[in-house]
Amino acid sequence: MSLKNIFLTLLIGCFPFIMFSGNGYDLWLRYDKITDVHLKQSYLNNLSSVYKFGASPSLDVATKELVTGFHGFFEAQISKAAKIEKNAIVLGTKENLPQELLSILNSDFEKINEEGYILKKVTYQGKKITIITAKTDVGIVYGTFRLLKEIQLHHEISALDIQDSPKIQKRVLNHWDNLDRTVERGYAGFSIWDWHHLPDLIKTEYIDYARANASIGINGTVLTNVNANALVLTEQYITKVKALADVFRPFGIQVYLTARFSAPMEIGGLKTADPLAPEVRAWWSKKTNEIYAEIPDFGGFVVKANSEGQPGPRNYDRSHVDGANMLADALAPHKGIVMWRAFVYSEENPDDRAKQAYSEFVPVDGDFRENVLLQVKNGAIDFQPREPFHPLFGAMPDTNIMMEFQITQEYLGFSSHLVFLPKMWEEVLNEDTFTHGENATVAKVIDGSLSNRKLTGMAGVANIGTEKNWTGHPFGQANWYGFGRLAWDPYLDSKTITKDWLQMTFTNDDGFVTPMAELMIDSREAVVNYMTPLGLHHIMDAGHHYGPGPWIKDMPRADWTSVYYHKADSLGIGFDRTVSGSDALSQYALQIQKKYDSPETIPQKYLLWFHHLPWNYKMENGQNLWINLASKYQEGVEEVEKMNTTWSKMKPFVDNERFNKVASLLKIQLKEAKWWRDACLLYFQQFSKMELPQFIPTPEHNLEYYQSLKSPYAPGIKPSWN
Repeated sequence: MSLKNIFLTLLIGCFPFIMFSGNGYDLWLRYDKITDVHLKQSYLNNLSSVYKFGASPSLDVATKELVTGFHGFFEAQISKAAKIEKNAIVLGTKENLPQELLSILNSDFEKINEEGYILKKVTYQGKKITIITAKTDVGIVYGTFRLLKEIQLHHEISALDIQDSPKIQKRVLNHWDNLDRTVERGYAGFSIWDWHHLPDLIKTEYIDYARANASIGINGTVLTNVNANALVLTEQYITKVKALADVFRPFGIQVYLTARFSAPMEIGGLKTADPLAPEVRAWWSKKTNEIYAEIPDFGGFVVKANSEGQPGPRNYDRSHVDGANMLADALAPHKGIVMWRAFVYSEENPDDRAKQAYSEFVPVDGDFRENVLLQVKNGAIDFQPREPFHPLFGAMPDTNIMMEFQITQEYLGFSSHLVFLPKMWEEVLNEDTFTHGENATVAKVIDGSLSNRKLTGMAGVANIGTEKNWTGHPFGQANWYGFGRLAWDPYLDSKTITKDWLQMTFTNDDGFVTPMAELMIDSREAVVNYMTPLGLHHIMDAGHHYGPGPWIKDMPRADWTSVYYHKADSLGIGFDRTVSGSDALSQYALQIQKKYDSPETIPQKYLLWFHHLPWNYKMENGQNLWINLASKYQEGVEEVEKMNTTWSKMKPFVDNERFNKVASLLKIQLKEAKWWRDACLLYFQQFSKMELPQFIPTPEHNLEYYQSLKSPYAPGIKPSWN
């Protein structure tokens, strides 16, 4: 065994995971001491020792996590027994369990899939035990974290009977991390991947990253930016990627890489990257074989092609199908997959960017290989505070479609703003596509149940960096956590996710959990209101996307400007996407078209997304559009004021470090919410020619001041867009 492998074994198997309090490093895995004497004794009466059937790195990980949790909860050691004792925690896969236990659990195994787990109190050889079992070792890791979560939430465990399985197969974090350790659209510091010191230096953060992901069921990580650098496919970097894969493997996490389409030319010496050229196909096949020789469980490639300057098959008059299938063929012998991003729009400015992906991909439905996932953003524009669901969902029944959410808050205030994103994602997942009759929700599209797809996935653009609390904003952790929970089960209620995270991350005290859960659930609507109410979208400042910029124009492309989207003029505001406009609405099912075609019947949250309406248009509350627009902006500001007030009352429940940081950030959020309100209303007032309503405070500055503000070094900027 090499020195590095010996070090890894020691790191994972021998000493306790490092836990930190107060600064947020330990995320939702705090394992705080249980001070209630009766509750503590109840748990100790049910958990006496740990016994393992079989041996593997994953079982070692599960055992070590139990030791860490037991020490945190009870300030005691849990023994590793040589035989099964009364009230033992027993770990073992279906393959390794004795027949007597299997006979007890046979019906339970029928309820789980290959990654699922069983957590159950049973009687074995006259002894009450808690069994954590699964069909795979990784399933036991998931089950172990579930047991610890039950204790964190102070649930009763004396009659445990849980069978749980993920509903989506590929549950993946997309890191937009560059090899120089900058992070595109990252707001929590630099990349956690220290490429310069890999493979020889294995940081504790890598293990704790894997623990956090495994605890919420994330089973894949894309290490590099979708605006890819071909160097990551060289031998030097494959060795570094292998070191990370070795750390992640016991936790059930596969590594993926972004594949730059022009890599055969840039690092392979070829004169072309044409996907139909035999030498190009041979190069990718050889490169893929090299990767799998080092990383046998390598997941595959993510590709951004022919989008915003990235090379792709269109450079050679080939289709996205040609490009994706070439890579899929190289990966297929190894059971690898291609995640091909559908975020494309024409190099020539189309009449409506929202239509482009649908127009380009729907005609080739059914032409992609079975190991290709078409990775589709939740909306057709670009991770806006609110978008209608992407029309591709439900429109390609013969193609594997995966969801791409953005955990990092590119358009939602960066890591300065508290915005609970699972509420947004829940809204998208619950939308009815009507493509297979009623209740054909987006969730049913991506879990494969509508079209009986065999390969399913959900990706989240990571918000993780070198900040000591991982995500910059302490509440940014909730979005990482919530993504994992929804990737495991896209039918979960965001309120459940909120309360679980609050209890695990802060305290079980209802005096904290109830008001903070309400604050978090309401936070997303607040940001929509003070940034982009009533269906407005893409009105942020250019490039860095920080702060308001409804005046942005004269960019290299019209559809990179704000004026392209809001179309404010003396006649009104909004983007007409009905048949009288761009007709993007026709890309949705007839039931949606009928409802959204009229301003009177469309949900008001999408009003200006699909309609250009006069400023004096009378809305359902009897007030005109201008008054309603201003009212929404003011509601957003008032909601942030309420958030500040609520948090100020939480000091008794929170350590000083996290309390003070959140308090400071909420003050920034309030300041910036007012900035958004004042700048946008002053700008739109030029066209409405109407007075600001009396309920709007006098803006602190004039429009020219807001237009003069510049932020050339805002975090997360790279010279390209995602």
